[in-house]
Amino acid sequence: MLTVKKPKNVLYVCTFLFLLFYCGVFTHLFERDFAKKFHYPYDGDIQNFVEQLRANVTPHVPPINFYNFTFTLAHIDKCKNVESLRLVFLVKTAPQNWKRRVAIRSSWGFERRFSDVEIRTVFLVGQTTNELQKEIDREDREFNDLIQADFLDDYYNNTFKTMMGFTWATRYCPNARFYMFVDDDYYVSTKNLLRFIRNPANYPRYLEPIGRRLSQFDFDLDEAVVLYTGFVFRSSPHRHRTSKWYVSLEEYPYDLWPPYVTAGAYVLSREALLDMYYASFYTQHFRFDDIYVGLLAYKCKIEPFHCNEFYFGKLKYDPQDYKYVVASHGYEDSKEMLTVWTEQRGLGQA
Repeated sequence: MLTVKKPKNVLYVCTFLFLLFYCGVFTHLFERDFAKKFHYPYDGDIQNFVEQLRANVTPHVPPINFYNFTFTLAHIDKCKNVESLRLVFLVKTAPQNWKRRVAIRSSWGFERRFSDVEIRTVFLVGQTTNELQKEIDREDREFNDLIQADFLDDYYNNTFKTMMGFTWATRYCPNARFYMFVDDDYYVSTKNLLRFIRNPANYPRYLEPIGRRLSQFDFDLDEAVVLYTGFVFRSSPHRHRTSKWYVSLEEYPYDLWPPYVTAGAYVLSREALLDMYYASFYTQHFRFDDIYVGLLAYKCKIEPFHCNEFYFGKLKYDPQDYKYVVASHGYEDSKEMLTVWTEQRGLGQA
């Protein structure tokens, strides 16, 4: 009996250890303490380099990272000669999602939504198959709002798509007060967004007590405000080897991510966007875009600002529950998004 049990026991132990290994338990044991030991190339204080680059001065340390995109669709005059440009939507979209783009153009991305507020909307897309590219080119000829560069449109290239947006905004649209990066499966209330960026720290409380007009979008914020905001996460890397978001110790050895805003919907002020763009010259590429933007913010010493009205998950629709919602995820069905947006607009809330 003993000779039979020993092999079985060894098999059980080995299986158990393998499961622990596969689930990342052992990996967690070797993680480094983020609070005490965090370093991420470039290993140094880059804020001075960012200031120099913004002033067209060459830093004494060469950049370690370049996003040298070749734009195939750019629309370089999109923001040209636009006075008091308030907001630019940079919508991350997949080439095949034309129905969502059509819905966004006629709802929250409609550029003439408010007569007294200048808004621009562009869609960020990567390279695709020849047949689908023909459709993209045809769509762009009609709407003149697709931004495309020379990288493959793929989930693990989302950081390239995001940095394409940063690059385009810095080169061709640096005159906006705020930029919203948002996925094409979001509901957005443009009206609430404009209210929010007017006074983020007190939104939505400032709208209620003293009876201000809800359509009032005048700024309380200073021109030089540094704002990086949305639904803020403080979380750990996925070490489970079957996870879509698995990260090895070689790629990122620390037990925590820097604070970051979910990439589905976040807002940057002009100052934050420019600082983070130039920080990318000294920040090693990372394949998850929300983490990479969080790394840029951390390098720039920009603290993400959390707002409960940005919903990472889908908020079940109720007309009153959406009164102050800025953005909600989960609207893959463009018809559903339009239905919600239309009703909210009728209530004066979109």
